Amino acid sequence: MKVEIRKDGTALITGYVNVVGRESRVLQDISGEFVEVIEPGTFARALSKVDSVGLMFNHMRDVDTADNTFELSEDNIGLYAKAVIKDAEIIQRAKENKLTGWSFGFYENAEKWDNRADGMRRRTVTDLDLVEVSILDVTPAYIATSIEMRGEQATLKERRASGDEVEVLDSSESAPAKEPPASDNSAVEEREMLKRKFEYYITVN
Repeated sequence: MKVEIRKDGTALITGYVNVVGRESRVLQDISGEFVEVIEPGTFARALSKVDSVGLMFNHMRDVDTADNTFELSEDNIGLYAKAVIKDAEIIQRAKENKLTGWSFGFYENAEKWDNRADGMRRRTVTDLDLVEVSILDVTPAYIATSIEMRGEQATLKERRASGDEVEVLDSSESAPAKEPPASDNSAVEEREMLKRKFEYYITVN
């Protein structure tokens, strides 16, 4: 996650919410430990089914965005988010270096299970409904699942956190003077840098 705090009181927040085609950290359900993979294309299909996806803070409340500037897309790395926010609480938490990354809430519609060579169970999610994406300032371990009603049926709403590094660039009036961004294409350049970073990680691991 990268946070650019601007002089106009807004902040540009970008980054990958989740990487597709890669095993997660070890998770746990009632049957024990497992790892999870979101199949490539799953987020793109989920986004195509809805007009919009909500942006929340800690899965608790809506984030105050500037003119509804919240964009989501899936590329060859994963689910990429870009938002311009004017939410004073989140911006202050960013200034204090208290943000901890992204999380997303979803309902699973289709999945496959198998076992790795070491016996670890592996879940592959092939279809989901993306309910919301959250900016976090809490420890991701405290983000849990919940049983919620969808229509007349109780359904498991699941949440996953990225545990991503958070980089904050404070260009507000109250911040110490810093060099301005290299170009107006800083958001595009940042996304390309993140893609190269993840592609390198995938190559060497």
